[in-house]
Amino acid sequence: MTTPSLAELMARSYREDGTAPEGHVVAVGLVRIFKREGVEVVALQGLDLDVERGEHVAIVGASGSGKSTLLNILSGLDVPTAGDVNVAGVDLVTMDTKARRRYRRDVVGFVWQETGRNLFPFLTAADNVALPLALSRRSRSARRHRSGELLDLLGVGHCRDRRPAQMSGGELQRVAIAVAIANEPSVVLADEPTGELDSHSAGEVHTALRAVNRELGTTVVVVTHDPLVAEHVDRTVAIRDGRTASEVVRRTSTDVHGEEQVVAEEWAVLDRVGRLQLPHDFTAALGLERRVRLALELDHIGVWPDRSRRDEQR
Repeated sequence: MTTPSLAELMARSYREDGTAPEGHVVAVGLVRIFKREGVEVVALQGLDLDVERGEHVAIVGASGSGKSTLLNILSGLDVPTAGDVNVAGVDLVTMDTKARRRYRRDVVGFVWQETGRNLFPFLTAADNVALPLALSRRSRSARRHRSGELLDLLGVGHCRDRRPAQMSGGELQRVAIAVAIANEPSVVLADEPTGELDSHSAGEVHTALRAVNRELGTTVVVVTHDPLVAEHVDRTVAIRDGRTASEVVRRTSTDVHGEEQVVAEEWAVLDRVGRLQLPHDFTAALGLERRVRLALELDHIGVWPDRSRRDEQR
């Protein structure tokens, strides 16, 4: 059987009417179950995610919430147990090993948390950036021009001839971002890219990712615990217990004095089957447990605790 090309995989993911699927990164009902010492661990429990082309999104959540598992699936390093996932028009569920390799080379760029995993220690910064270009058969002059251009864009042009051991942690991660975008991927995925950095270096890395998003139009998805990320992204998606729970959307508005200000609004996420995760503070304050009473009003839905159950417990 012939291995399908990326173009064929993209064509398969289109709807019957020929239109592309909504969103640039789309996950629907993702389930991922691991077996550890004979015990099943459910990392993702029907997770939905929709990222538009050109968005800069952060995915946050407690340790074990499933965010790194999600990123591994989006990068093609892992496959879901169930559900659908589509990135830049490519159906990740139907890909074989060879197609995954091409997908990771041409469609997505990846930045690891561990600075040592992103770069070859025996190559200079410029050579590290040029390597994926060489694998794509770019000419030597094109490789030299592209690597210099990207290092300058990310503020590490001065590291051009340095090897990783001669660079700081922040410089290493910015060079790693340059490597990730060398082949002009549609999407850049970053797994805790500032986890090993101080706050100043972390800010530089987030600024670099912002430049990739704004200057090159690349969709950027970052998994992070870093509270500074809120200042740099368009939207923060929180994952809890293997599902998307809430989102913070940021927009710029102009006040009555004509000054621009960033407004952040938090929203609960309603998944495709109507499930909603209510914040723990809300459920605890109202004593919401196991079942609740709903009422459809003209412009909202009312939610009430089960008072009869409380009376029985008394």
